[in-house]
Amino acid sequence: MSSEKSEFIELARLCASGDRKAQERLYRLFYGRMLPVCLRYAKDSELAKDLLQDAFIKVFSKIKSYDGVGSLEGWIRRIVVNNAIDEFRKKKNDFFLMESIENFSETEEEEDDDKEVKLKASQVIEALQELTPAYRAVFNMFVFEEMTHAEIAEKVGISVGTSKSNLSKAKRNLKNILLRDQRF
Repeated sequence: MSSEKSEFIELARLCASGDRKAQERLYRLFYGRMLPVCLRYAKDSELAKDLLQDAFIKVFSKIKSYDGVGSLEGWIRRIVVNNAIDEFRKKKNDFFLMESIENFSETEEEEDDDKEVKLKASQVIEALQELTPAYRAVFNMFVFEEMTHAEIAEKVGISVGTSKSNLSKAKRNLKNILLRDQRF
C-alpha cells in the first residue's frame, strides 16, 4: 500500500471520528479537485460551489463507510457526481420543459470542420454552463462519467431515446456556443 493511500485512509478515519482539523484538511485537499466536476453540472460558479458544499456535507456524513478500497479521491468524486445528478433529478421536470426555450436553432445543419481546435478547460466549462440543464446533465454523464444511455435514463428517469437526443443536441449546441463566441 502506498504511503499516500495509507495517509488518506488515516485521514478518513480521523474525519469519521469527528476530528475537525482532519475534516478541514480533507476539504482543502479535495475542494480544488472537485469544483471543476461541479462546474460541469452547474449553470454558474455559485451553484457549483453550493453543489460542492452539499456534497462535502454528504462526504462527512458517510465517511465512516469508506473502507479504504479504491482511492479516497474516487470515492469523494462519486459522491460529488451523484449529488449533482440528484440535484438535477429533483428539478428535471422544469429542465425538460425549458428545452423548448433553446437559444440555438434545432434545424441548423452541422458543418464538418476538420481543423484542429485547442481549447482551455475553462472555455469548455463556460460553454457547458450555457447548455440547458437537461443537455448539460446528459452530456456530463455520458462524456465524463462514461455512463451508457440506459444508465443515464435509469438514473435521471428519462427514456433512452431522450438521453440520446439530449446528447446529440448538447454536442451541436456546445459547438454552436464555441463558434458563436469564437473561443478558439
